[in-house]
Amino acid sequence: MTSDSDDALSWDGDEGVGAAEQASKAPAPKRSEPQAAPAEHPTSDPSLPDGWNAVGKGSDTVGHLETEEDRQPLSTAMLLILGVVGGIYLLYSVGWVVGGLRLKPLANFFVIDAMFLPWFVLAVAAPLLWFVASLVLTRGKAGWMRVGALLLGVVLLVPWPFVTMGAVGL
Repeated sequence: MTSDSDDALSWDGDEGVGAAEQASKAPAPKRSEPQAAPAEHPTSDPSLPDGWNAVGKGSDTVGHLETEEDRQPLSTAMLLILGVVGGIYLLYSVGWVVGGLRLKPLANFFVIDAMFLPWFVLAVAAPLLWFVASLVLTRGKAGWMRVGALLLGVVLLVPWPFVTMGAVGL
């Protein structure tokens, strides 16, 4: 029995097929349609929706949807701020759960459970909703506007039942 090192690199039936025939049998790679290069760099146009840029000159102006390549990545400082403020909002949600559950016996004197429960759930979800809303609504704006919106939420969403009564309660 002889051992040929080339046997490991071939399949049965490959002997009659040349390299040119293999290339012609292989499916051609799909090519995307060539896109016309814009005449100018995209500019923002107030008449277009968010995420669209105007491309062209004069009456030839057309809308161009921003892609992932067009957007700038977040800076390290912004990522750090988002992480810290996101952690604060997570602690606020926990504070609303603890404070709201401690407040429930007192609230039962004034309102029934059917009135208390939806507002309790909304209070727990408010920090997450604020965080997502400030990220979405400040997309494409200056960084200080995003930080301002996030810090405004830190001030407005303080879990006052937890702060005033703490984890011990009355």
